[in-house]
Amino acid sequence: MNAPVTSFDAVSVAVLPPVARFNLRIAPADVAQASAAFGLTLPTKIGQGARSGDRAAYCIGPDEWLLHAAEADQQAVVSAFDKARADTPHSLVVISDREMTLSITGPAALDLLSVGCPLELSRLPVGGAKRTVFDYAQVTLIRDGEDAFRLEVWRSFFPHVHGLLEIATRELAVGL
Repeated sequence: MNAPVTSFDAVSVAVLPPVARFNLRIAPADVAQASAAFGLTLPTKIGQGARSGDRAAYCIGPDEWLLHAAEADQQAVVSAFDKARADTPHSLVVISDREMTLSITGPAALDLLSVGCPLELSRLPVGGAKRTVFDYAQVTLIRDGEDAFRLEVWRSFFPHVHGLLEIATRELAVGL
C-alpha cells in the first residue's frame, strides 16, 4: 500500500514503489525489433502509451521511449536489448534510480497539477505521457485515468516538487 504524502477528500498524493525504468533511443524504423526485445508493442505517436501487465512504454520523442517494467525484471530487459544490439543499433539507459514517482488521484487532481504544470492537462489522453515541467523541475506526466496521474520527478527535484504539492493541497482543501 502506498502511504499518502498528503491528501484531502478531493485529491491524494502518494509516493509509488520503485520500478525498472529505461530511456530507449532507437530509429523509428526499428521499433518492431525494440518491441520484440521489450515484450510489448511500443507506441509510435509522441505522447502515446502502451501497457501490458508490469510493462509500459511511452513515446516521448520522435526516436525516444520511456520504458517501465517490474523492478525485478530490470536485468532481463537489459539482457534482451543487449542481444538486439547485434542487429539493431540503439541506446538503452537504465534510469531506475534517477527518478521517484508520485501518484496524484482524485477529482481535484487536475487542479493540483495545474499549480505547477503549464500544460492544458485536460487534453492529455488517458494512457498518454508528456515530458514537461512542474514549476522549474523537469518531469514526465503520465495519465492513468480521468482523475489519476503519475508524476515522475528526478530525485534532486523531489523535495521541491513534493513541497509545492503539499502547499497546493492544503490551499485546495481550504478553497474547495
